[in-house]
Amino acid sequence: MKHLSWWKARARRAPLGLLPGVLLFLLPALLPAQPVTLRQALELALKHAAAPAIAADDEQRAFAGYRELRNNYVPQVTAGAGLGYSYGFPLSLEGAAPSLFSINAQSALYHPELREFIKAAQADSTSATLRSRDQRNQLIQDTTLSYAELAKWEQRLARLRGSVDDAEKMQAAVAARVKEGVDSPVDQTKARLSVARLRLRIAEADGSAEVLRERLSKLTGLAATTIQTDPDSLPAMPDPTPADPEAAAAANPAVQAAFKHAESQTFRALGEHRSLLPTLDFAAQYALLSTYNNYDTFYKSFQRNNATIGVSIRVPIFNFSQRARAQGADADADKARRQAVAARDKTSEETLHLQKTVEQMRAARDVAELEFELAEKNVETVKVRMDNGTANLHDMDDASGQANERFISLQDMTFELERAHVTLLRATGGLADWALGHK
Repeated sequence: MKHLSWWKARARRAPLGLLPGVLLFLLPALLPAQPVTLRQALELALKHAAAPAIAADDEQRAFAGYRELRNNYVPQVTAGAGLGYSYGFPLSLEGAAPSLFSINAQSALYHPELREFIKAAQADSTSATLRSRDQRNQLIQDTTLSYAELAKWEQRLARLRGSVDDAEKMQAAVAARVKEGVDSPVDQTKARLSVARLRLRIAEADGSAEVLRERLSKLTGLAATTIQTDPDSLPAMPDPTPADPEAAAAANPAVQAAFKHAESQTFRALGEHRSLLPTLDFAAQYALLSTYNNYDTFYKSFQRNNATIGVSIRVPIFNFSQRARAQGADADADKARRQAVAARDKTSEETLHLQKTVEQMRAARDVAELEFELAEKNVETVKVRMDNGTANLHDMDDASGQANERFISLQDMTFELERAHVTLLRATGGLADWALGHK
Protein backbone atom coordinates (compact mmCIF):
# COMPACT_ATOMS: atom_id res chain seq x y z
CA MET A 1 0.00 0.00 0.00
CA LYS A 2 2.88 2.38 0.69
CA HIS A 3 4.17 1.81 -2.84
CA LEU A 4 0.74 2.54 -4.33
CA SER A 5 0.41 5.75 -2.31
CA TRP A 6 3.84 6.87 -3.51
CA TRP A 7 2.90 6.21 -7.14
CA LYS A 8 -0.44 8.04 -6.75
CA ALA A 9 1.41 11.05 -5.39
CA ARG A 10 3.89 10.93 -8.26
CA ALA A 11 0.99 10.66 -10.73
CA ARG A 12 -0.68 13.77 -9.28
CA ARG A 13 2.55 15.72 -9.63
CA ALA A 14 3.42 14.30 -13.06
CA PRO A 15 2.38 15.97 -16.31
CA LEU A 16 -0.93 14.77 -17.71
CA GLY A 17 0.77 13.15 -20.71
CA LEU A 18 2.69 10.76 -18.45
CA LEU A 19 -0.41 9.27 -16.81
CA PRO A 20 -1.15 6.68 -19.55
CA GLY A 21 2.43 5.38 -19.35
CA VAL A 22 2.28 5.20 -15.54
CA LEU A 23 -1.02 3.30 -15.69
CA LEU A 24 0.34 0.85 -18.28
CA PHE A 25 3.37 0.25 -16.07
CA LEU A 26 1.24 -0.40 -12.98
CA LEU A 27 -1.49 -2.45 -14.67
CA PRO A 28 0.30 -5.86 -14.66
CA ALA A 29 1.21 -5.47 -10.98
CA LEU A 30 -2.35 -4.48 -9.99
CA LEU A 31 -4.07 -7.36 -11.80
CA PRO A 32 -4.67 -10.35 -9.51
CA ALA A 33 -3.22 -13.70 -10.50
CA GLN A 34 -5.85 -16.01 -11.95
CA PRO A 35 -5.77 -19.66 -10.87
CA VAL A 36 -4.50 -21.99 -13.59
CA THR A 37 -5.75 -25.55 -13.51
CA LEU A 38 -3.40 -28.47 -14.01
CA ARG A 39 -5.06 -29.41 -17.30
CA GLN A 40 -4.61 -25.85 -18.62
CA ALA A 41 -0.94 -25.87 -17.59
CA LEU A 42 -0.38 -29.22 -19.32
CA GLU A 43 -2.10 -28.14 -22.53
CA LEU A 44 -0.04 -24.93 -22.64
CA ALA A 45 3.18 -26.84 -21.91
CA LEU A 46 2.51 -29.35 -24.71
CA LYS A 47 2.06 -26.45 -27.14
CA HIS A 48 4.80 -24.12 -25.90
CA ALA A 49 7.66 -26.21 -24.51
CA ALA A 50 10.71 -26.79 -26.72
CA ALA A 51 11.28 -30.50 -25.96
CA PRO A 52 8.20 -31.83 -27.82
CA ALA A 53 8.95 -29.57 -30.79
CA ILE A 54 12.53 -30.83 -30.94
CA ALA A 55 11.31 -34.43 -30.73
CA ALA A 56 8.82 -33.74 -33.54
CA ASP A 57 11.65 -32.36 -35.68
CA ASP A 58 13.70 -35.50 -35.04
CA GLU A 59 10.68 -37.61 -35.99
CA GLN A 60 10.19 -35.67 -39.21
CA ARG A 61 13.90 -35.94 -40.04
CA ALA A 62 13.89 -39.72 -39.52
CA PHE A 63 10.84 -40.17 -41.75
CA ALA A 64 12.44 -37.97 -44.42
CA GLY A 65 15.53 -40.23 -44.31
CA TYR A 66 13.30 -43.24 -44.94
CA ARG A 67 11.61 -41.56 -47.91
CA GLU A 68 15.01 -40.52 -49.29
CA LEU A 69 16.17 -44.15 -49.44
CA ARG A 70 12.86 -45.51 -50.69
CA ASN A 71 12.72 -43.01 -53.56
CA ASN A 72 15.93 -44.44 -55.01
CA TYR A 73 13.62 -46.86 -56.86
CA VAL A 74 11.84 -43.92 -58.50
CA PRO A 75 13.69 -42.66 -61.64
CA GLN A 76 15.57 -39.43 -61.07
CA VAL A 77 15.22 -37.24 -64.14
CA THR A 78 17.45 -34.25 -64.94
CA ALA A 79 17.52 -31.99 -67.98
CA GLY A 80 20.15 -29.52 -69.15
CA ALA A 81 22.60 -28.57 -71.86
CA GLY A 82 26.33 -28.73 -72.48
CA LEU A 83 27.06 -25.84 -74.81
CA GLY A 84 30.60 -25.19 -75.97
CA TYR A 85 32.97 -24.72 -78.89
CA SER A 86 35.02 -27.67 -80.19
CA TYR A 87 38.39 -27.39 -81.94
CA GLY A 88 39.56 -30.60 -83.58
CA PHE A 89 38.11 -33.79 -82.16
CA PRO A 90 34.87 -33.07 -80.17
CA LEU A 91 35.83 -33.78 -76.58
CA SER A 92 33.25 -34.28 -73.82
CA LEU A 93 32.16 -31.72 -71.23
CA GLU A 94 32.03 -33.27 -67.74
CA GLY A 95 31.82 -36.76 -69.25
CA ALA A 96 29.05 -35.98 -71.76
CA ALA A 97 28.98 -34.79 -75.32
CA PRO A 98 28.30 -31.05 -75.82
CA SER A 99 24.59 -30.85 -76.53
CA LEU A 100 21.94 -28.24 -77.12
CA PHE A 101 19.58 -30.18 -74.88
CA SER A 102 19.88 -33.42 -72.88
CA ILE A 103 17.76 -35.39 -70.47
CA ASN A 104 18.93 -38.20 -68.15
CA ALA A 105 17.02 -40.72 -66.04
CA GLN A 106 18.30 -43.34 -63.61
CA SER A 107 17.00 -45.45 -60.75
CA ALA A 108 17.86 -48.50 -58.72
CA LEU A 109 16.58 -51.86 -59.96
CA TYR A 110 18.25 -54.47 -57.81
CA HIS A 111 20.19 -53.34 -54.73
CA PRO A 112 20.28 -55.91 -51.90
CA GLU A 113 21.89 -53.43 -49.53
CA LEU A 114 19.32 -50.72 -50.31
CA ARG A 115 16.45 -52.90 -49.14
CA GLU A 116 18.16 -53.42 -45.79
CA PHE A 117 18.96 -49.73 -45.44
CA ILE A 118 15.28 -48.91 -46.11
CA LYS A 119 14.26 -51.32 -43.33
CA ALA A 120 16.80 -49.64 -41.06
CA ALA A 121 15.35 -46.22 -41.90
CA GLN A 122 11.84 -47.49 -41.13
CA ALA A 123 13.02 -48.70 -37.74
CA ASP A 124 14.73 -45.35 -37.13
CA SER A 125 11.49 -43.53 -37.96
CA THR A 126 9.52 -45.70 -35.54
CA SER A 127 12.20 -45.17 -32.90
CA ALA A 128 11.94 -41.40 -33.34
CA THR A 129 8.16 -41.60 -32.91
CA LEU A 130 8.59 -43.57 -29.68
CA ARG A 131 11.19 -41.09 -28.39
CA SER A 132 8.76 -38.27 -29.17
CA ARG A 133 6.11 -40.02 -27.10
CA ASP A 134 8.61 -40.47 -24.26
CA GLN A 135 9.53 -36.76 -24.42
CA ARG A 136 5.82 -35.93 -24.20
CA ASN A 137 5.44 -38.10 -21.11
CA GLN A 138 8.54 -36.49 -19.59
CA LEU A 139 7.05 -33.03 -20.13
CA ILE A 140 3.74 -34.09 -18.56
CA GLN A 141 5.63 -35.48 -15.56
CA ASP A 142 7.77 -32.35 -15.10
CA THR A 143 4.79 -30.00 -15.44
CA THR A 144 2.60 -32.05 -13.09
CA LEU A 145 5.25 -32.30 -10.38
CA SER A 146 6.15 -28.60 -10.64
CA TYR A 147 2.46 -27.70 -10.40
CA ALA A 148 1.88 -29.98 -7.39
CA GLU A 149 4.97 -28.66 -5.61
CA LEU A 150 3.94 -25.06 -6.23
CA ALA A 151 0.49 -25.83 -4.80
CA LYS A 152 2.23 -27.24 -1.71
CA TRP A 153 4.30 -24.09 -1.17
CA GLU A 154 1.32 -21.79 -1.75
CA GLN A 155 -0.75 -23.64 0.86
CA ARG A 156 2.19 -23.56 3.27
CA LEU A 157 2.64 -19.82 2.78
CA ALA A 158 -1.03 -19.18 3.52
CA ARG A 159 -0.81 -21.10 6.81
CA LEU A 160 2.54 -19.68 7.89
CA ARG A 161 1.51 -16.08 7.25
CA GLY A 162 -1.50 -16.57 9.49
CA SER A 163 0.69 -18.20 12.12
CA VAL A 164 3.29 -15.43 12.09
CA ASP A 165 0.60 -12.84 12.85
CA ASP A 166 -0.47 -14.84 15.92
CA ALA A 167 3.18 -15.35 16.92
CA GLU A 168 3.88 -11.60 16.71
CA LYS A 169 0.85 -10.89 18.91
CA MET A 170 2.10 -13.49 21.37
CA GLN A 171 5.58 -11.91 21.29
CA ALA A 172 4.07 -8.53 22.17
CA ALA A 173 2.04 -10.09 24.99
CA VAL A 174 5.13 -11.85 26.41
CA ALA A 175 7.09 -8.58 26.22
CA ALA A 176 4.36 -6.89 28.27
CA ARG A 177 4.41 -9.75 30.80
CA VAL A 178 8.19 -9.38 31.11
CA LYS A 179 7.78 -5.70 31.94
CA GLU A 180 5.21 -6.62 34.55
CA GLY A 181 7.58 -9.21 36.00
CA VAL A 182 5.33 -12.16 35.18
CA ASP A 183 7.65 -13.76 32.60
CA SER A 184 11.41 -13.89 32.42
CA PRO A 185 13.64 -12.49 29.63
CA VAL A 186 14.24 -16.10 28.57
CA ASP A 187 10.52 -16.43 27.77
CA GLN A 188 10.73 -13.28 25.67
CA THR A 189 13.69 -14.71 23.74
CA LYS A 190 11.72 -17.92 23.10
CA ALA A 191 8.82 -15.89 21.72
CA ARG A 192 11.14 -13.97 19.45
CA LEU A 193 12.70 -17.26 18.34
CA SER A 194 9.26 -18.62 17.38
CA VAL A 195 8.62 -15.58 15.20
CA ALA A 196 12.08 -15.82 13.62
CA ARG A 197 11.54 -19.49 12.79
CA LEU A 198 8.22 -18.74 11.14
CA ARG A 199 9.77 -15.93 9.09
CA LEU A 200 12.54 -18.32 8.01
CA ARG A 201 9.91 -20.84 6.92
CA ILE A 202 8.06 -18.12 5.02
CA ALA A 203 11.24 -16.99 3.25
CA GLU A 204 11.99 -20.60 2.28
CA ALA A 205 8.46 -21.20 0.99
CA ASP A 206 8.32 -17.88 -0.86
CA GLY A 207 11.66 -18.49 -2.58
CA SER A 208 10.73 -22.03 -3.59
CA ALA A 209 7.37 -20.84 -4.94
CA GLU A 210 9.03 -18.14 -7.05
CA VAL A 211 11.46 -20.65 -8.54
CA LEU A 212 8.61 -23.01 -9.42
CA ARG A 213 6.56 -20.20 -10.97
CA GLU A 214 9.53 -19.33 -13.14
CA ARG A 215 9.88 -22.97 -14.17
CA LEU A 216 6.19 -23.22 -15.05
CA SER A 217 6.49 -19.92 -16.90
CA LYS A 218 9.21 -21.41 -19.10
CA LEU A 219 7.10 -24.52 -19.69
CA THR A 220 3.75 -22.88 -20.37
CA GLY A 221 4.65 -19.45 -21.74
CA LEU A 222 2.61 -17.68 -19.03
CA ALA A 223 4.06 -14.77 -17.07
CA ALA A 224 5.48 -16.02 -13.78
CA THR A 225 3.66 -13.32 -11.78
CA THR A 226 0.27 -14.48 -13.07
CA ILE A 227 0.64 -18.17 -12.20
CA GLN A 228 -1.47 -19.34 -9.30
CA THR A 229 -2.40 -22.97 -8.77
CA ASP A 230 -5.81 -24.53 -8.17
CA PRO A 231 -5.16 -27.48 -5.82
CA ASP A 232 -8.63 -28.89 -6.51
CA SER A 233 -7.65 -29.42 -10.17
CA LEU A 234 -5.10 -32.07 -9.22
CA PRO A 235 -6.68 -35.48 -9.97
CA ALA A 236 -6.98 -37.93 -7.13
CA MET A 237 -4.30 -40.57 -7.10
CA PRO A 238 -5.69 -43.88 -8.38
CA ASP A 239 -5.64 -46.93 -6.17
CA PRO A 240 -2.40 -48.85 -6.59
CA THR A 241 -2.88 -51.81 -8.89
CA PRO A 242 -0.18 -54.48 -9.08
CA ALA A 243 1.57 -54.36 -12.44
CA ASP A 244 3.99 -56.79 -13.99
CA PRO A 245 7.33 -54.90 -14.04
CA GLU A 246 8.52 -56.80 -17.11
CA ALA A 247 5.32 -56.04 -19.04
CA ALA A 248 5.50 -52.38 -17.99
CA ALA A 249 9.11 -52.21 -19.15
CA ALA A 250 8.22 -53.81 -22.49
CA ALA A 251 5.47 -51.18 -23.00
CA ASN A 252 7.72 -48.26 -22.03
CA PRO A 253 8.28 -45.93 -25.04
CA ALA A 254 11.95 -45.36 -24.17
CA VAL A 255 12.59 -49.12 -24.00
CA GLN A 256 10.68 -49.69 -27.24
CA ALA A 257 12.73 -46.96 -28.89
CA ALA A 258 15.94 -48.65 -27.72
CA PHE A 259 14.88 -51.98 -29.25
CA LYS A 260 13.84 -50.27 -32.49
CA HIS A 261 17.24 -48.60 -32.62
CA ALA A 262 18.88 -52.03 -32.15
CA GLU A 263 16.71 -53.38 -34.97
CA SER A 264 17.79 -50.48 -37.17
CA GLN A 265 21.45 -51.17 -36.44
CA THR A 266 20.96 -54.85 -37.28
CA PHE A 267 19.42 -54.01 -40.67
CA ARG A 268 22.17 -51.48 -41.32
CA ALA A 269 24.88 -54.07 -40.59
CA LEU A 270 23.17 -56.53 -42.94
CA GLY A 271 23.04 -53.82 -45.59
CA GLU A 272 26.76 -53.19 -45.23
CA HIS A 273 27.41 -56.90 -45.82
CA ARG A 274 25.11 -56.96 -48.84
CA SER A 275 26.97 -54.01 -50.36
CA LEU A 276 29.44 -56.65 -51.56
CA LEU A 277 26.77 -58.21 -53.84
CA PRO A 278 26.09 -57.27 -57.52
CA THR A 279 23.68 -54.40 -58.26
CA LEU A 280 21.51 -53.38 -61.22
CA ASP A 281 20.58 -49.80 -62.13
CA PHE A 282 18.26 -48.47 -64.81
CA ALA A 283 19.71 -45.65 -66.98
CA ALA A 284 18.43 -43.68 -69.96
CA GLN A 285 19.68 -40.58 -71.83
CA TYR A 286 18.63 -38.40 -74.72
CA ALA A 287 20.77 -35.62 -76.27
CA LEU A 288 20.26 -33.15 -79.11
CA LEU A 289 23.72 -32.46 -80.55
CA SER A 290 24.78 -29.33 -82.39
CA THR A 291 26.27 -29.12 -85.93
CA TYR A 292 29.16 -26.85 -84.99
CA ASN A 293 31.12 -29.20 -82.72
CA ASN A 294 32.84 -31.13 -85.60
CA TYR A 295 30.78 -34.27 -84.97
CA ASP A 296 29.81 -34.43 -88.66
CA THR A 297 33.53 -34.25 -89.55
CA PHE A 298 34.87 -36.97 -87.30
CA TYR A 299 31.86 -39.35 -87.35
CA LYS A 300 30.63 -40.76 -90.66
CA SER A 301 27.11 -41.53 -89.39
CA PHE A 302 26.38 -38.34 -87.47
CA GLN A 303 22.83 -37.55 -86.39
CA ARG A 304 21.56 -34.83 -84.13
CA ASN A 305 19.04 -36.88 -82.10
CA ASN A 306 20.61 -39.56 -79.92
CA ALA A 307 19.18 -41.79 -77.18
CA THR A 308 20.41 -44.56 -74.92
CA ILE A 309 18.49 -46.86 -72.54
CA GLY A 310 19.70 -49.90 -70.65
CA VAL A 311 20.84 -51.45 -67.39
CA SER A 312 24.07 -50.79 -65.54
CA ILE A 313 25.53 -53.86 -63.81
CA ARG A 314 28.16 -53.59 -61.06
CA VAL A 315 29.90 -56.61 -59.57
CA PRO A 316 32.22 -55.91 -56.59
CA ILE A 317 35.32 -58.11 -56.65
CA PHE A 318 37.85 -56.70 -54.16
CA ASN A 319 36.58 -54.23 -51.53
CA PHE A 320 38.34 -54.81 -48.23
CA SER A 321 37.35 -51.40 -46.84
CA GLN A 322 33.66 -52.34 -47.23
CA ARG A 323 34.28 -55.62 -45.40
CA ALA A 324 35.83 -53.67 -42.52
CA ARG A 325 32.85 -51.27 -42.55
CA ALA A 326 30.47 -54.25 -42.30
CA GLN A 327 32.38 -55.67 -39.34
CA GLY A 328 32.16 -52.31 -37.58
CA ALA A 329 28.40 -52.23 -38.26
CA ASP A 330 28.10 -55.70 -36.67
CA ALA A 331 29.75 -54.38 -33.53
CA ASP A 332 27.38 -51.37 -33.44
CA ALA A 333 24.36 -53.68 -33.82
CA ASP A 334 25.55 -55.95 -31.01
CA LYS A 335 26.14 -52.92 -28.77
CA ALA A 336 22.65 -51.53 -29.49
CA ARG A 337 21.03 -54.88 -28.66
CA ARG A 338 22.88 -55.10 -25.35
CA GLN A 339 21.94 -51.50 -24.49
CA ALA A 340 18.27 -52.20 -25.25
CA VAL A 341 18.25 -55.25 -22.98
CA ALA A 342 19.97 -53.26 -20.24
CA ALA A 343 17.40 -50.45 -20.59
CA ARG A 344 14.54 -52.96 -20.33
CA ASP A 345 16.02 -54.60 -17.23
CA LYS A 346 16.67 -51.25 -15.57
CA THR A 347 13.13 -50.03 -16.28
CA SER A 348 11.67 -53.26 -14.91
CA GLU A 349 13.71 -52.91 -11.74
CA GLU A 350 12.75 -49.24 -11.33
CA THR A 351 9.06 -50.07 -11.82
CA LEU A 352 9.18 -52.67 -9.05
CA HIS A 353 11.05 -50.22 -6.80
CA LEU A 354 8.46 -47.49 -7.49
CA GLN A 355 5.60 -49.84 -6.60
CA LYS A 356 7.19 -50.58 -3.25
CA THR A 357 8.02 -46.90 -2.71
CA VAL A 358 4.39 -45.89 -3.30
CA GLU A 359 3.22 -48.46 -0.73
CA GLN A 360 5.77 -47.19 1.79
CA MET A 361 4.92 -43.53 1.12
CA ARG A 362 1.20 -44.21 1.57
CA ALA A 363 1.89 -45.69 5.00
CA ALA A 364 4.19 -42.78 5.93
CA ARG A 365 1.58 -40.26 4.73
CA ASP A 366 -1.07 -41.91 6.91
CA VAL A 367 1.25 -41.62 9.92
CA ALA A 368 1.98 -37.95 9.19
CA GLU A 369 -1.75 -37.27 8.76
CA LEU A 370 -2.56 -38.77 12.16
CA GLU A 371 0.30 -36.87 13.81
CA PHE A 372 -1.01 -33.61 12.35
CA GLU A 373 -4.53 -34.45 13.51
CA LEU A 374 -3.25 -35.03 17.04
CA ALA A 375 -1.29 -31.76 16.96
CA GLU A 376 -4.42 -29.84 15.87
CA LYS A 377 -6.45 -31.44 18.66
CA ASN A 378 -3.69 -30.54 21.11
CA VAL A 379 -4.02 -26.86 20.08
CA GLU A 380 -7.76 -27.02 20.77
CA THR A 381 -7.06 -28.67 24.13
CA VAL A 382 -4.59 -25.94 25.10
CA LYS A 383 -7.17 -23.27 24.17
CA VAL A 384 -9.67 -24.89 26.51
CA ARG A 385 -7.07 -25.11 29.26
CA MET A 386 -6.21 -21.43 28.78
CA ASP A 387 -9.87 -20.55 29.21
CA ASN A 388 -9.85 -22.59 32.43
CA GLY A 389 -6.61 -20.97 33.59
CA THR A 390 -4.57 -24.18 33.58
CA ALA A 391 -2.38 -23.22 30.60
CA ASN A 392 -0.48 -20.10 29.58
CA LEU A 393 0.77 -18.37 26.43
CA HIS A 394 3.90 -20.49 26.31
CA ASP A 395 1.85 -23.70 26.21
CA MET A 396 -0.12 -22.28 23.30
CA ASP A 397 3.09 -21.22 21.54
CA ASP A 398 4.53 -24.73 21.88
CA ALA A 399 1.30 -26.37 20.68
CA SER A 400 1.00 -24.04 17.67
CA GLY A 401 4.64 -24.56 16.72
CA GLN A 402 4.24 -28.33 16.91
CA ALA A 403 1.08 -28.15 14.77
CA ASN A 404 2.92 -26.11 12.14
CA GLU A 405 5.78 -28.61 12.06
CA ARG A 406 3.36 -31.52 11.73
CA PHE A 407 1.56 -29.68 8.92
CA ILE A 408 4.85 -29.17 7.08
CA SER A 409 5.79 -32.84 7.56
CA LEU A 410 2.39 -33.90 6.22
CA GLN A 411 2.79 -31.65 3.17
CA ASP A 412 6.28 -32.95 2.43
CA MET A 413 5.22 -36.58 2.79
CA THR A 414 2.13 -36.03 0.62
CA PHE A 415 4.23 -34.47 -2.13
CA GLU A 416 6.78 -37.29 -2.00
CA LEU A 417 3.91 -39.74 -2.40
CA GLU A 418 2.64 -37.74 -5.39
CA ARG A 419 6.12 -37.69 -6.91
CA ALA A 420 6.50 -41.46 -6.57
CA HIS A 421 2.99 -42.10 -7.87
CA VAL A 422 3.40 -39.83 -10.91
CA THR A 423 6.73 -41.49 -11.74
CA LEU A 424 5.10 -44.92 -11.43
CA LEU A 425 2.23 -43.84 -13.69
CA ARG A 426 4.74 -42.77 -16.31
CA ALA A 427 6.60 -46.08 -16.01
CA THR A 428 3.37 -48.09 -16.43
CA GLY A 429 2.01 -45.93 -19.27
CA GLY A 430 -0.96 -44.33 -17.48
CA LEU A 431 0.37 -40.83 -16.84
CA ALA A 432 -1.24 -39.00 -19.78
CA ASP A 433 -4.67 -40.53 -19.14
CA TRP A 434 -4.50 -39.64 -15.46
CA ALA A 435 -3.15 -36.10 -15.83
CA LEU A 436 -5.20 -35.01 -18.86
CA GLY A 437 -8.35 -36.81 -17.83
CA HIS A 438 -8.58 -39.05 -20.90
CA LYS A 439 -11.13 -41.81 -20.60
